[in-house]
Amino acid sequence: MPTLEFKGKQFVYSHHLGVPFRELQVVPDKSLPAKGRKPTLDDNLIIHGDNLEALKALLPTHAGKVDCIFIDPPYNTGNEGWCYNDNVRSPLMKEWLKKSANPVDKEDLERHDKWLCMMWPRINLLRELLSEDGSIWMTLDDNEIHRARALFDEIFGEEHFICCAAWEKTYTPKSNGRVISTDHDYVLAYCKTEAFIDHGWNYLDRNEEQKSRFKNTDNDPNGPWRTYPLDVRTENNERREKYRYPVTLPSGRVVRPAKGRHWALPEQEFEKQRKRGEIYFGKTGDAMPTKKVYLDKDEDKGVIARTWWEYQQVKGNQDAKKQLLAIMGDGSDFITPKPYQLVERVLEIAADPDSLILDSFAGSGTTAHAVLEANKKDNGNRRFILVECEDYAETLTAERVRRVIKGYPYTGTQREELHRENITWSAFEKKQAKILEHIASIENLHGHEYDKIKKQIKDGVLTVTGERKVEKTAPGLGGSFTYCTLGDPIDIESLLTGKGLPSFEALARYVFYTATGQSLEKVGKPAPDGFIGETELFRVHLFYQPEKEWLRSNDAALNAERVAAIEKGNQSSKRAIVFAVAKFMSQKELTARRIEFCQLPYAVHRILGD
Repeated sequence: MPTLEFKGKQFVYSHHLGVPFRELQVVPDKSLPAKGRKPTLDDNLIIHGDNLEALKALLPTHAGKVDCIFIDPPYNTGNEGWCYNDNVRSPLMKEWLKKSANPVDKEDLERHDKWLCMMWPRINLLRELLSEDGSIWMTLDDNEIHRARALFDEIFGEEHFICCAAWEKTYTPKSNGRVISTDHDYVLAYCKTEAFIDHGWNYLDRNEEQKSRFKNTDNDPNGPWRTYPLDVRTENNERREKYRYPVTLPSGRVVRPAKGRHWALPEQEFEKQRKRGEIYFGKTGDAMPTKKVYLDKDEDKGVIARTWWEYQQVKGNQDAKKQLLAIMGDGSDFITPKPYQLVERVLEIAADPDSLILDSFAGSGTTAHAVLEANKKDNGNRRFILVECEDYAETLTAERVRRVIKGYPYTGTQREELHRENITWSAFEKKQAKILEHIASIENLHGHEYDKIKKQIKDGVLTVTGERKVEKTAPGLGGSFTYCTLGDPIDIESLLTGKGLPSFEALARYVFYTATGQSLEKVGKPAPDGFIGETELFRVHLFYQPEKEWLRSNDAALNAERVAAIEKGNQSSKRAIVFAVAKFMSQKELTARRIEFCQLPYAVHRILGD
């Protein structure tokens, strides 16, 4: 497979492995725990810190556990003012960045290289955090979408490409557009493994217009139905010939599929469904057979998502700005929010009611808003993790989530668009009854949620809007979150000086992950043999206390007594990996006892090796 080459790639290729581990530190006074509870890392998380270091800090607890990732990184338009500085150790890399423009601007001829250098290690870490049936979704525009495709192909594998959907971000043309108004951005999606393709995604619920296509013109006892073609195309010659059996229509005419096509069902199954009345031959009984699909039966899973995401379904940039303004007031000057409905569409396709969703470019907190909205609608238990590096992580990102949860000051009329479609007068005359019926169904479905349902046709667009008068406070959605920052990097100096020592639990999770590539589900209290957890291949032990004097004492070392305790508890004869500050036995002797000693702090690599 072709690979993507860019300046600095050789220096950032494995940079994510060398990023230092930092402990997630809870900030209670900035958190919003559930009533009667204390902030905990098991709750929704909002993390303030560099997202590269934050993703590394999440690995010990969340590797392989994130179900869906949505990110909205810098589009690299040259006008965003983002900076690239990941402290890559290479002298050549440092010299390059020293002489380059930072922040990145439009005149920077190497801004695309910098963007790729910034994204490469982050996408690698995001992949490690994904579950086996998880997926990642990223919004971009024409500045970097083609390079992003090549980057994702290399990291995820082009066989794991899901789609590059077009999101209609505006419904009116931009008069200041360059030759042609750009009305869409992209949503690029990849999965980690084939497991997502097999069972990790969802059909979308049918909307009212789609439901209206189901009729029951022949009083079928199974209820409203519509038809789908029964003849399909395939490259499988054997299947094509086997499924090209003749079918006798009720009219007596004998038909076969067109050349190069075959029936979708084996002949025996076709006849069974025909007897049950599930095959339709047209009003006169002389049409090519089609399959009846019923609206109210279990096999109707809904509709598959398409790559064209219409404005009326997922909203646009102006809607996002209005949403943020309503929640945060005039004080918010965040210029590139996304509508929460856009993220909701991703969740509908790629998440379930109990999914864990991660956004490492959190911005104004749209992903958390979408998760809370989704939970409110179906009483789900989705959780979110947001990461934001900018100073507004607390004043904007967390504050928006806080207000969405608790409610926010608002007086006026809230409006929510329930339906939009382009329509001409001639089309309205022809479909008047059907359109009015559809609008009535919207009123019946949503009328109780609003004070008024407003309908209008203006400039060739039919809109149905729900209006609700709000006095003083808009209602909250409920929920909670824990606010975190990143602790100091853990290195040998910190263990020797006693500054910024991690807790036993944090270090236990970290060393377990780095040794096995798996997350430690539960951390107990320090044990005499140092045992913290095991996998199918290893038992992992840690001798550690976050105390300077203890770490400098002989008590911190691996000695014969502790080796004996390790051997006594190892009934399965698995290989033991032991983390400690020092040892009083030779590695040769330890190897004979199937023990691998790792001096703290452990270098960021796995025993099995990357």
